Amino acid sequence: MKAVVISEAGGPEVLQLREVEDPKIEEDDQVLIRVAATALNRADTLQRQGRYPPPKGDSLYPGLECSGTVEDVGKNVSRWKIGDEVCALIGGGGYAEKVVVPEGQVLPVPPGVSLQDAASFPEVACTVWSTVFMTSHVSKGETILIHGGSSGIGTFAIQLARYHGIRVFVTAGSEGKLAACRDLGADVCINYKTEDFVSRVKQETGGKGVDVILDNIGGAYLQKNLESLTVDGRLFIIGFMGGTTAEINLATVLAKRLTLQASGLRNRSKENKAFIVSEVEKNVWPAVAEGKVKPVVFERFPLQEAAEAHCLMESSKHIGKILLLA
Repeated sequence: MKAVVISEAGGPEVLQLREVEDPKIEEDDQVLIRVAATALNRADTLQRQGRYPPPKGDSLYPGLECSGTVEDVGKNVSRWKIGDEVCALIGGGGYAEKVVVPEGQVLPVPPGVSLQDAASFPEVACTVWSTVFMTSHVSKGETILIHGGSSGIGTFAIQLARYHGIRVFVTAGSEGKLAACRDLGADVCINYKTEDFVSRVKQETGGKGVDVILDNIGGAYLQKNLESLTVDGRLFIIGFMGGTTAEINLATVLAKRLTLQASGLRNRSKENKAFIVSEVEKNVWPAVAEGKVKPVVFERFPLQEAAEAHCLMESSKHIGKILLLA
């Protein structure tokens, strides 16, 4: 099969399409998928730079989600059969024509979504549901601030939060991106380049702040995020585009009884991933089936243009997801 190989740590140019060995089912609970599409994630660019290696036992090729057709199954796999159209959360290997994945990380393609576009869902759906819903317990009538509202995670989180009756605040860096967020259902759209988001949040909430923040910036925003939360507010960090270190005033945390949490998906056990995937199918897929949560795909590239796709992602000019077609 063909796969995108990281020839060495570096820029997008190190991504090379090569002929490699086909993956094989080695455990009885595994599923072999012929990939139709994969979607880019920021973690892919970190892996390319040598800063985020795949977990032991996972494919060395990048790609954390995919869609495609089941080509073979292990002897203990009961749900999936050859020919099923599926999408999957994977630890690596999406930038390839085939990938092997534990059956618990495989999802049906949601009704009304194309096989290609289904590749845009697994990572964002599992991230958003497992963080602000399963862990931070954001609920109807509350407020959420989503940083990077026009990102793949942001565009998904806006729609899912609105579906659950949550008032949505977002930050983004251009009027075009803010307009896209507004079209997806965001209530308050803040241009972080021209406006202080702490002041705007306080203004829009009567001085209280929001209940939950989903943050992909990290260090640079940490103290400002704490100031933007209301009493018993929850901050969930899923990235560190703004650095990994910060100095904060713990008095803010104590006075408002704040909760700070952080997590990723890739290094979780397959049992934990399977639990999250099952919760996503149960709680998120109905919203997709109703047409209330839709794929937001900015551009599609063939597999051999993975470098160009990475350039687009790192330019931050996109809105939503970028797909690679196998």
